[in-house]
Amino acid sequence: MKLRTKLVLSFIFAAFVPVLIVGAFLTGELQNMALDNALEQTANNVDRVKKRTGEVINVSYDISYRMSNDSRLETLANRHYESVYEVVKAYKEYPDIKDYIRLYKDISNIRLYVNNRTLLNNWEFLQPTKATIDSDWYRRALTSSGLTAWYYMKDERDNRYYLSLVRKIDFLTQHTSGVLVINVSSDKLNGILSQEPFETMIVDGNDRIVAANRPGRIGSTLASISYDPKVIAAKSGSFKALVDGKSSQIQIEPLVPESSLNDLRIISVFSYDDIMKEPNRIIRLALTVILVSLAVAIMLVYGFSAMLSKRMMRLSKYIAKVGTGNLDVALEIDGKDEIGQLSRQFNGMVASINGLIVELQDSNRQKVELQSRQNEIKFKMMASQINPHFLFNALESIRMKAHLKGERDISNVVRLLGKMMRKNLEAGSRTVLLRHEIDLVRCYLDIQKFRYEDRLRYELRIDSDVQDVPILPLIVQPLVENAVIHGLENREAGGCVRIAAAAGGGRIEIEVADDGEGMSREKLEELNRSLDESEEREGNRIGLRNVHMRLKLMYGQDCGLRIRSEAGVGTSVHFSIPMEAKDDV
Repeated sequence: MKLRTKLVLSFIFAAFVPVLIVGAFLTGELQNMALDNALEQTANNVDRVKKRTGEVINVSYDISYRMSNDSRLETLANRHYESVYEVVKAYKEYPDIKDYIRLYKDISNIRLYVNNRTLLNNWEFLQPTKATIDSDWYRRALTSSGLTAWYYMKDERDNRYYLSLVRKIDFLTQHTSGVLVINVSSDKLNGILSQEPFETMIVDGNDRIVAANRPGRIGSTLASISYDPKVIAAKSGSFKALVDGKSSQIQIEPLVPESSLNDLRIISVFSYDDIMKEPNRIIRLALTVILVSLAVAIMLVYGFSAMLSKRMMRLSKYIAKVGTGNLDVALEIDGKDEIGQLSRQFNGMVASINGLIVELQDSNRQKVELQSRQNEIKFKMMASQINPHFLFNALESIRMKAHLKGERDISNVVRLLGKMMRKNLEAGSRTVLLRHEIDLVRCYLDIQKFRYEDRLRYELRIDSDVQDVPILPLIVQPLVENAVIHGLENREAGGCVRIAAAAGGGRIEIEVADDGEGMSREKLEELNRSLDESEEREGNRIGLRNVHMRLKLMYGQDCGLRIRSEAGVGTSVHFSIPMEAKDDV
């Protein structure tokens, strides 16, 4: 799977999915909160409607209580009048009903049904008709023992329906009774309900809607609205039901007037769709914002991942180039992050590889040059090796002849010369032990001592712990030869040659010194310059230059010869090589 795809999937699982989960949780919580708030608001609204409705109908109850204890009303209702004039006069002397209607806006009409044939029907005092007597509310009022009842009933005056208080009034002194009907103002009740945000109704005991804030509901029954029968029969509580085809919540609160045979109910209905309209709008808006944010985030993640992938692919491309052997590459550093750090380390690695290759090439070049020098030495030696067996046999014959004649010194010198020539012939590109090189030097010095006799003296100071260290062949002998020839040969008094080898600091310090003629400063400087020249010149000390170059090629640039000399005092040649000498030269 590509890194870009991994980053996008990581974002989806790390951000997108949790956001969806949190969004779903918050959506549910918001809906529940909206529903709880609606239920709480509905309960508060119903309670407020109940209190205000109770205040309105209590006005009717108070008026009925006053009229049931009004002696003037008892006298007016039970008196037998002889003429119309007396009836009209009595009505004028009792203006209380008109005053109640005028003073209290919570009622719309008051009428009293009494059996008194002498009274005139003025819509305040009425003779009960047969239909009235046969009506349920009238018959129940006569048997109510003075308790009130509330009905949604028709007023004969304007043929309109009102919520009305019905109460029997007993005239105790006359042993008669009447039925009082007080109409509650429908405008007042509807005005109370009109302020409610949800559909709210006042329902009487016969399930008739006496007031409502929704047009077309007044006068209908709960059954006509297709309410659930359980809801219609319920006196109080909260219910879920379908109302007009919508899932709704119904809140029912009973309203029991004082001293009443029946009660009223206040019903509040709200649709879930109406309640959830605003939360759903907020949810849709939030969902839109979240989706847009996630889309932008995904595009940003995709862009960042594409940029990272591009940088990684470029790094991979350069690594592939290096893998094919192309080391002439340098990756551009385009940041300080981890990829930038990898780029810097890649450039450093390539530079290190190039450095190692250069060092390896230098080492190979040095080996080739050393091999060339060694071959040159071998070539020069081979040029002098004309018929070596013949020379050895001739030297052996001379030695035996000198020995038979008693010339032991000549015999010994010839033996040493043969031994030295044989070691020179055996010298190749391999290393030799230091003690073998010193043995060759001793042979050379003994031969030269035969020539110079007491004019030549030599000292060998070789530490025992360095005698078995391998070194290049023919390294010390040319230095000793140079000291004898150039330092002591022209000196009449002769001199001493000292060869010293000691270990120190993991290296071998070797010095060849003489107390011969020495050199001036100018000649010493010229000699030091000639040692590092690439081409040989006639007159140069070939032996010293050859040793110097071989040491540098074998052991490094700091392992060449160091020459100190002073005219009339002598010359010292010194070099230092590691104890762990290289075997492959």
